[in-house]
Amino acid sequence: MKILNLFDKDKVDKKLHIGWGLSILVNDKILFDTGEKGSWLLANMQRLKIDIAAIETVVISHDHWDHTGGLGAILKSKKGIKVYGCPNFSKEFKVQVNKLHGQLVEADRFVTVAKDIFITGEIPGAYKGKYMPEQALVLKTKKGITIITGCAHPGILKIVEKVRAKYPAEPIYLVLGGFHLMESDERAIEIVVAKFKKMGIIKAGPTHCSGETAESIFKKQYGRKFVRIKTGQTIEV
Repeated sequence: MKILNLFDKDKVDKKLHIGWGLSILVNDKILFDTGEKGSWLLANMQRLKIDIAAIETVVISHDHWDHTGGLGAILKSKKGIKVYGCPNFSKEFKVQVNKLHGQLVEADRFVTVAKDIFITGEIPGAYKGKYMPEQALVLKTKKGITIITGCAHPGILKIVEKVRAKYPAEPIYLVLGGFHLMESDERAIEIVVAKFKKMGIIKAGPTHCSGETAESIFKKQYGRKFVRIKTGQTIEV
């Protein structure tokens, strides 16, 4: 499967827009999150020669501006697209999707989005003392399981463990996305990395809200198996 990073904090091409947020396209048809700004996302898609008409589904990890910012632009560009959210996303989010004629699906458990592509459904998390539901995207390939996370507010280990429990016989090939370790100290991050290793996760690609310290520690521990994530980058899994 092909994973293309459409929006992130770093880039491979100086003409691409970058910022705070995340947007990833899988197999040219499944869009995971939409970054912080619609015009930037559309410009990047145009620059990367992505056909919006080919996108079949949008999956939103969680209801934060830096992951939903481009959703309106996508829905206006293609009417009737299916949008997977969580049951406890905000009323405003749901109103926006319905108003722009998106087909909202509220997932509270594992759901098949396309062949060998799944979402975890709502996983309880917290942000600044408030409930923050989140879901992750799961890809199943010959190499094993790939997990793509938005911000991992429930905890990156909790998300990985949920996926592993669902597919206990499958190796976890790659975990990439926001790990939300920006405010964690080095010791806490080292514990996370050690548990990644113990769970047999082959490759790691922390980005977005993972933080520079976490990226540095993961890179040191994973070596050649560390995956640097940048806007405009394609990864095959």
